[in-house]
Amino acid sequence: GLGGDVFKFVEQQENIDFREAVELLADKYHIELHYEQNGSGQREHAGSKRSRLLEANEEAQRFFVSQIMSKEALAARKLLGGRNFSQADCERFGCGYAPQGWDNLVRHLASKGFTQKEMLDAGLARQGQRGVYDYFRGRVTWPIRDSTGRTLGFGARKLYEDDTIAAKYINTPDTQLYRKTQVLYGIDLAKASIVKKRQVVIVEGYTDVMAMHLAGIDTAVATCGTAFGAEHAKIVRRLIADDSLGAIQLIGPRKVDGQTLSSRVVFTFDGDAAGQKAALHAFGLDSAFLTQTFVAVADDTS
Repeated sequence: GLGGDVFKFVEQQENIDFREAVELLADKYHIELHYEQNGSGQREHAGSKRSRLLEANEEAQRFFVSQIMSKEALAARKLLGGRNFSQADCERFGCGYAPQGWDNLVRHLASKGFTQKEMLDAGLARQGQRGVYDYFRGRVTWPIRDSTGRTLGFGARKLYEDDTIAAKYINTPDTQLYRKTQVLYGIDLAKASIVKKRQVVIVEGYTDVMAMHLAGIDTAVATCGTAFGAEHAKIVRRLIADDSLGAIQLIGPRKVDGQTLSSRVVFTFDGDAAGQKAALHAFGLDSAFLTQTFVAVADDTS
């Protein structure tokens, strides 16, 4: 068999790096990690225990899912149904609903024993003049998970015109668990297929990932509120084993069993101005991969 310690085993089993393997095991067995000081002299990850933040996110996900069939969530169901997603599809991808109001989630989490500090540190709540309140309110939600299936944060889409946050989409702010430059929506669902096929399709949003997977493109993932960057490229390279590819394999698209010819890394974007800008950015990232990359931009005439 393969040699090495438990960390090496987890790295190989989960296709993650050493730091992620240590954190995964620490979270699983409720071991508190202490991080060395960074260059600024401040200790990284000071605050609530990672395991408690993970538990808070999982409880929040259960809460959001429990609300999606409520009377208030009709607008959320209409939005998802309008894109031809069934109830089963929504369950598969963990779609939920964050109720309108002030502190529905805060009160729910408090009833489960979570402190306000833990809610704030998890990015689920914010501190206001009237006290702690829900960050996600009156929105469709999607859980953003790591490659091992742990919920790190959420993405949420605006539903109502009177939303106090103007942005159509918002994400969990950067926390101990969640870094927008290091997460890919759908990676938990796509990982096995990405590893098997050594191919990844990068799309623009949550519903794009859902549509791709339901259409049989099970290697689709999306960035969360930010452009695809170098940290995302590291995740993808590790999963497609990009560093071990031989030069002969880099010539042209690769044959994948059960598929027509396809490249290792495919970026897909809308044909509007924002999509074209993202495509140009993706072209600039080509050097981040040893493998061949393709950028596909949709025809904006439809």
